[in-house]
This record gives sequence, C-alpha cells and structure tokens, in this order.
Amino acid sequence: MRIATWNVNSIKVRMEQVGEWIHNTAPDVLCLQELKCETSQFPLSYFSDLGYHAALAGQKTYNGVAILSRHELSSVEVGIPRFDDPQQRVVAANINTVRVISAYCPNGESVISDKYQYKLKWFKELNEYLKKQLVTHEKLIILGDFNIAPSDMDVYDPKVYQDEVLCTDLERQAFQELLSLGLVDGFRHCHPDLSGFTWWHYRMNAFKRKMGLRIDHILVSQALVPALLACEVDINPRGNERPSDHAPLFVDLSSSNPSS
Repeated sequence: MRIATWNVNSIKVRMEQVGEWIHNTAPDVLCLQELKCETSQFPLSYFSDLGYHAALAGQKTYNGVAILSRHELSSVEVGIPRFDDPQQRVVAANINTVRVISAYCPNGESVISDKYQYKLKWFKELNEYLKKQLVTHEKLIILGDFNIAPSDMDVYDPKVYQDEVLCTDLERQAFQELLSLGLVDGFRHCHPDLSGFTWWHYRMNAFKRKMGLRIDHILVSQALVPALLACEVDINPRGNERPSDHAPLFVDLSSSNPSS
C-alpha cells in the first residue's frame, strides 16, 4: 500500500502534474495540501476518472487539504475538533483499517509575527488531537507539510536558518512532542543519514543548487512500523515547468499489516 503526500501549491495550476505523477507512481492514497481553492471548485471529476475517492476541506487563496484514495473512505473528519480555527488545514479518514490524516501545518512567517504564535498554538492543538486519535486508531498515519525542519540535518545550511522560522527551537520541540506520542518519522526511520529535502525556494535557483529543507513528513504509529517497507522523496516533479516548490513524499506499507 503506497501512501503519499504532496503540497501542490494550487491544485488548479498543477492538476495535470498531479495526474501525471499518479500515472507514474500509482499511489493507493495521495494527501494534498495548499489546494488554494474552495471545496466546490476542486477538480473532483478529474480524479474520479483516475479511480480516486476524495475527502476535501478546501479554502480559496490559501490552505486547503485533501485525501485521494483508490479505496473507500469512511469516518471523514475536517479540522481539529473543538479548536476554533477558520483555516482549513486538516482532513482525516479511515482507509481500510488505517486512519489517514492530511495536514497542512502553519508556516509561521517569522519569529516576530503573530503567525508564529498561532503556529505554536496550532501544534499544541494538533498534539492533543493526535493523542486522542491514537487511543481509538492503533494504525494511524499523519502526513503533509509540517513546515518544520526537525534538525540541522534537514537544512542545506543550518547557519542560514539559525533561529529562523521552520528551524527554531520551539518549532523543533513541537515536532519532537509529536514523536513522543509514539509516532515515528518514516523517512528518518528508513534513511538515518540522508537529507531528504522536500522543499526548495523558488528564488536563487535553489532546486538546482540543492538548497533545500526537509519540511514535509510522514509520521506513522507504532503499529504500522513493522509494515514500513520504504519512505522516499520523488524530486522529479520539482523539475517540471511551473512546479510546486515541494516534492512528493511517499511510504510503502506491506499489505498484510495495514489492510488486515
């Protein structure tokens, strides 16, 4: 079972790129972030024709998340319960026996911004949400754009990003607190020593110069770790004409564990 995530930075602009990637890699599940469109404007029929069901939480201009699945979706939930947040950043659904959560975590803008404080609060709410989810869903996977580089290994030049948003101590602490719930960083589990960059700035020819950060993640619950076969970044779409600034990230899970 292949489960993938991709911040597409506008589904309207990159719908066909997503379709091409689906054709090339055949994910069972694809979580999307930063749709930048209302739910009613999402190209549902396009992905239905490709064989996918969808759970959506759209929002114009910014935000918006989706789960595309070849399998039926059930127990769909939008947002973090009891957290009054107008921004559409979370959608969850059961797929077979796995709870899948697509998340677009706040960027934070800068450490002196109100958006940074919102980000820290948002992660506290996410932590509480996942704590409760793990009680009822032993097999859980949360994946998406976390907007946090967990360590200096995840940054092309740690000095450039020292004390900057995406890499501050408080953000990294928030990420570690998610892992403390019993979640496992899929890419780091499979690749302890690789950078695994998933995002490159549009400026400064950053992609070709390998000036990237690992800020997209796939976290799996302990019950899914034995099923974890691989976790990879596909950098090829980042080289497309008019690409997203993010690359897709995916895990392969053995079918015997998650679907049983």
